[in-house]
Amino acid sequence: MKRTKPIVTRNADELVAAFGLPSEEAVELEVRRRLNQKIIEVVSRQRLTHEQAAEIARTSRTRLTVILNGNTRNVSTDLMLRILAALGYSTAITFHRTRSAA
Repeated sequence: MKRTKPIVTRNADELVAAFGLPSEEAVELEVRRRLNQKIIEVVSRQRLTHEQAAEIARTSRTRLTVILNGNTRNVSTDLMLRILAALGYSTAITFHRTRSAA
């Protein structure tokens, strides 16, 4: 049996390149990663249990635990934004031109 060497990526751009996805996918992956990290940080800083944070965010404890474990595969970006808002945080989006449009 031939062993396959694992692919290691350090950021969204490398992940997108490794899977051959369109480069635009990196933007969404990075935004979702940052939202997830902020939720984890806020819940930890406020010393909330999963149950307490879920109640504040009006979502299930199971769903919140999945997010706090970093598994946002089946979690919408909207839900992550709503959780942050419920925890007392607003989100600001900025735009920076990185290259000219095709």
